[in-house]
Amino acid sequence: MDRLTSMAVFVAAAEDGSLSSAARRFGLSASMAGKHVSSIEADLGVRLMQRSTRKLHLTELGRGYYARCKRILEEYEDAKREAGDAQQLVQGTLRVAAPITFGAMHMGEVVASYMDQHPRVGVEIMLNDRYIDLLAEGVDMAIRIGRLADSDLVARRLAPCRMVICAAPGFLERHGVPRTIEDLRRAPRLAFSEAISSGDWSLTDPDGQTHVIDGPIRMAANNTQMLLAAALAGGGVTYGPSFVFGEAIARGDLVALMPDHETAQLTIHAVYPSKRHVSLKLRSFVEHLIARFGGMPPWDRHWR
Repeated sequence: MDRLTSMAVFVAAAEDGSLSSAARRFGLSASMAGKHVSSIEADLGVRLMQRSTRKLHLTELGRGYYARCKRILEEYEDAKREAGDAQQLVQGTLRVAAPITFGAMHMGEVVASYMDQHPRVGVEIMLNDRYIDLLAEGVDMAIRIGRLADSDLVARRLAPCRMVICAAPGFLERHGVPRTIEDLRRAPRLAFSEAISSGDWSLTDPDGQTHVIDGPIRMAANNTQMLLAAALAGGGVTYGPSFVFGEAIARGDLVALMPDHETAQLTIHAVYPSKRHVSLKLRSFVEHLIARFGGMPPWDRHWR
């Protein structure tokens, strides 16, 4: 008998608790399904299932064999799918979730270039800063920034997310350039109100000591693009991700402060539900993002 078919029948019988149910999955008679399972047991020389008139029960050895068979069958299906993908067109609709500011500033051009390469794919982008349950909301992939909670999602690293302290040249002319931690604490600050620690900025000095810049905040906002606009207008010193402020720093519209101090570094990930059954359109889109953002990302390229 074909061993893969026998393994598949065994797995189906274990999951359904019935040889008859497993037989129906494969268009077999119940007696033929039983022969598939019996052939495995004869080959192994062990009993995998206890059979009764009402339900099947796996033995202890059967439970271990079931887990291994399931993995083997999943890998076999993945191999078939990957081989088939090479002959398929990338097509369909891809639903992607991303944080509002990152998506608005950096996803448009990348998505357009992806669609140019794959004219049969449509992309629906949902920009939202709330946590999205991908499976419940029918989302293929999400971009998440920062530490990832433990989950069953697959995470692919796209780019670093460096934090930067900066201010406009005009502001620095009026107020002076902050050169010490105490100077920063006295400066009018523009802060992101929904950070994990909304009022705390941290820097590590050349001696390895970490300092938290706290105290009064002149302006708080729940959107970093608004903080960018306020900083460009000379409203104060701000702290945030380089994907928001990096291009303005490269142009000279903002000045990076305390360059001898290290700031926090987070990571930008693409996350999706499972490494199995990943569609060709999703796989190709993730690889496209890695190619565009990986290494030195464009927002850091011209000033670091």
